[in-house]
Amino acid sequence: MSDSSPLPPVRLHPEAELARDALSTPLLARAARLARWAGEDTRVDAGGGLVEEQLPAAAAHLGLTGGEAAASASEAWRVAVDTGLVEIVDEEEGTVVTGEDLALLSGSPQDVLGVWMTALETALADASVPDLDDLVDAMDDGGEIDFASLDWDPQAEQEFLDGVLGNLYLLTVSEDGPGEGPVPLPALAASMIVPSDMGEPTNDVLEQVSDAMMRLDDQFRVLEPVGIVEYQPVDEALMADTDEEPAAVVDETDVSRYGMVRLTPLGLYGLRSRLLEAGLTAPAVGDLADKGADTLLDGTSTFPPSAAQAETEQWLDRREPLAAARELLTAARGSDAGAPLRRLRCQQALSLVGAVAEPALREVLDDAELGGLARVWLTERGFGDVPPPSQDMVFWLTVDTIAAQLAAEGNSEELQALVEGLAQQHGGFFAAAWRVDHPATADVLEAMGRLHPDKRVAKEARKAAFKARSQQGG
Repeated sequence: MSDSSPLPPVRLHPEAELARDALSTPLLARAARLARWAGEDTRVDAGGGLVEEQLPAAAAHLGLTGGEAAASASEAWRVAVDTGLVEIVDEEEGTVVTGEDLALLSGSPQDVLGVWMTALETALADASVPDLDDLVDAMDDGGEIDFASLDWDPQAEQEFLDGVLGNLYLLTVSEDGPGEGPVPLPALAASMIVPSDMGEPTNDVLEQVSDAMMRLDDQFRVLEPVGIVEYQPVDEALMADTDEEPAAVVDETDVSRYGMVRLTPLGLYGLRSRLLEAGLTAPAVGDLADKGADTLLDGTSTFPPSAAQAETEQWLDRREPLAAARELLTAARGSDAGAPLRRLRCQQALSLVGAVAEPALREVLDDAELGGLARVWLTERGFGDVPPPSQDMVFWLTVDTIAAQLAAEGNSEELQALVEGLAQQHGGFFAAAWRVDHPATADVLEAMGRLHPDKRVAKEARKAAFKARSQQGG
């Protein structure tokens, strides 16, 4: 993801709700319980980890059983130390006390989420570490890890995981993505491995995707307890020895058997926070609610339609309708390159305002830039006594509308249909359009020449564009 291109806006749950989710995550909840359990007899080793002989008691306090109980208790203890829920008093003696930050878990939602974000960083670091058995095998006689023999690059591994989570975030917030639904693990792995311009993946690329899936399967198992994702692991039958007889008949076409993952609302919050810290533009719906109308119209210019509407609804909810309509119309004026799209967003915003906005629209009927927009709004709502637009105003509004659509959607199918309809309905359109006194006239006519499928009409549009550019001195 480019750090210069804004991501689609995310819709975050209220912080109070996210804080409750954070407190209920297995990893943070266990860390908090161990922080309250720790006492004078609790001891840690040189690395701050709970000494081995006390792990069974810690696991029992957490109600953990089975072969992974001690490891889960150890992980929770590390989180307690990393988040400041527990503080080491004497490193030589290995004594601890309850940390001051434990009180934050009873504080504001921001306090709770701050502690959870630290727990998330610990979990992400753990997810990037190879299997413990592999680490032990890679240790030399001095107790140092031989990374070369392990074939593990810590920085590359962290970058890979960050990239995967970034792609998962993008898939989740994109309007054409799965939204709150799960993403198949093979698709997520392929997003990191398969080049975008590759047609049919080669066997080598498919093998790399398979290897990435197995890495991600391990990593998402580690990340699920911190609450960032909900994860359905890869079916273990897929990893069984091919010579073994399967225990039951399985559906080979069931994609969910290959792993399914989705970001939780808490995960969206956490990843957005990390993206912002990394310097990326990661907007959230509601960010503009307390800003001026000019910021709203410019800010939503890159938003997908439903996100732009949600942002605008929140903005309007905080304002008196008539005053909001006047502010929007004032912000929509201008002859700069972004002005047509601002006016389109203004028109969409005004469609959410009721009849009470009528006076604001009548006040701009004689405005060269807003008069056409006002007439459309008043007529669509059945208001009477709306003066008909002049021919110049009709053509100006047409150019302005196409310029806005170009800025919002590029050469879309919808815009092509609009262009074809205009040329068909108005036989002398191009003969008049090149004279329109609008900064975008030449660009609009050139776009019509590109988009119209009829070569004769397209040539006529290009000629008109040339005339418009000559008239504008370009």
